[in-house]
Amino acid sequence: MGDGIGPELEQSIGKLSNALPLNLEFEKIDWCLEARNDASKNVIERGISSLKRNQVALKYPTITRGVSPNALLRRRCNFSVIYRPAKSMPGIKSNFKKDINLHIVRVATGGTYEDPGQLVGKHAAVSLRMVEKEPCEHAATFAFELARRLSSHVTSASKHTIQRVTDGLFESVVKDVHERFPFIQHKTELFDALLAKVIISPQDYRVVLVLNEYGDFLSDMASGLMGSLGTAASGNYAFNPDNSVALAMFDPAGGTAPDIAGKNVCNPAAIFLAFSMMLDHIGRRDLGDQLRYAVNTAVKDGTCTRDLGGSMNTDEFTDLIISKMAD
Repeated sequence: MGDGIGPELEQSIGKLSNALPLNLEFEKIDWCLEARNDASKNVIERGISSLKRNQVALKYPTITRGVSPNALLRRRCNFSVIYRPAKSMPGIKSNFKKDINLHIVRVATGGTYEDPGQLVGKHAAVSLRMVEKEPCEHAATFAFELARRLSSHVTSASKHTIQRVTDGLFESVVKDVHERFPFIQHKTELFDALLAKVIISPQDYRVVLVLNEYGDFLSDMASGLMGSLGTAASGNYAFNPDNSVALAMFDPAGGTAPDIAGKNVCNPAAIFLAFSMMLDHIGRRDLGDQLRYAVNTAVKDGTCTRDLGGSMNTDEFTDLIISKMAD
């Protein structure tokens, strides 16, 4: 399960999955802070072992207190790529009036996120920025495969003119991988320019491939342009030596929302969209598409939770999505 609204989201997923024409059984591991801090329960090792054994997982929001659960999973499971779709949803109010349809593929390791840095003397601080070839190759392969499925092109973005060694390595790896996909158009943008161009002409971009920090910034900007963080979901991937996916974990992008936990008012749209990505991954794209359509039409019609402009509580929205899936 997880912290905050995690148990409520787990209940919504349980009701939805039981209603699907699919024999899907979840191995439930409670990763709430209390359970993680209780050494006798050994839930951290049990969760990692379960993920590696089943090769796929759906994760609920968890609080970071000391060690980040997400960072722990990335390290122990070798997750090297994060994929976050960002698509405008009619019905959500936004100051941005153009449609967003981005597929952000992010190298999940390296950058400065791996190094907390250190003070140098009294008036300076430094941190080491690291870019590794293998995660870049995983991300580039994933991006070009995704572009092939979407009949689209790939844009890689970095600051390779300034960060010539680190970002330069990233772009050289992307170029090498592109040689295996000559039928996919590839272009390179400077990351700061990309941010402006996405706002000016979002229709020009579909699959965007970026390094760790850049992907973090771009994903949040895209959610802001869409008008809500409450519909953002992502996939986390580890890879075999042949660049095929070995492990996949799907989760909502939002946090634990402790202020509304237990009140039956949280928004399960993001966990439903994460679940739809999981359905795609296990070969039931038909159900994944159906679930995405159900969530989109509900939000468009205003039959959704309060944070998205509706009046439904968590249970009501869950039941509505189930009924739409049955139509």
